[in-house]
Amino acid sequence: MWIIRGLRKGVITSGYPKAVSDEELPPAVPLKAPSECPFGALRDGELDYSKCLFCRLCDTEFGRKAEMSSVERPLQFRRSLHVFFLDTGTCHACNREMALLGGPNYDIHRLRVFFTPTPKHADVLLVAGCPTDDMVPVLKEAYELMPEPKRVLVMGSCAQGALCGRKVEDYVPVDGHIDGCPPAPLNIIEGLLKIAGREIR
Repeated sequence: MWIIRGLRKGVITSGYPKAVSDEELPPAVPLKAPSECPFGALRDGELDYSKCLFCRLCDTEFGRKAEMSSVERPLQFRRSLHVFFLDTGTCHACNREMALLGGPNYDIHRLRVFFTPTPKHADVLLVAGCPTDDMVPVLKEAYELMPEPKRVLVMGSCAQGALCGRKVEDYVPVDGHIDGCPPAPLNIIEGLLKIAGREIR
């Protein structure tokens, strides 16, 4: 039954980054800006996506798509990229978006990106969530266990101090950010490809 349904539906995997339809992109949300953002994301009429929680309380029209900050010293992982994901204190929204990457719609393995259960085999440490007291030592240990060369990529507003004021970069060196609350799967893929030094369309 399931095999027949799959054959009828056909290929549904995203063509990103070679090709992507407008339907796959994160939806644009028309937002309106108050005089003051309760989270400090709006300054001088400009939105700081690293602090924005997309609460829809504002009036200025900003898109939903978050951008990744520039990454210093990009690596050229031509064959594969191994990623260790660490939750340092999330609401689980980032985790759910990241879990979609392994499904048939995004199939991140086709881009030679693999998740590893140990930092000892990781090229990139992908961190989400506000670093809690109990998770800070775990974060530092995971970073120390990674072989060189290694990179740290943070995803979501919480990891950048939007809610609790603590940032991942206060404890370990950070090479790039994926903004959003939570970032969409395509934004996560884009961030991983950028930090690997691979060209984006």
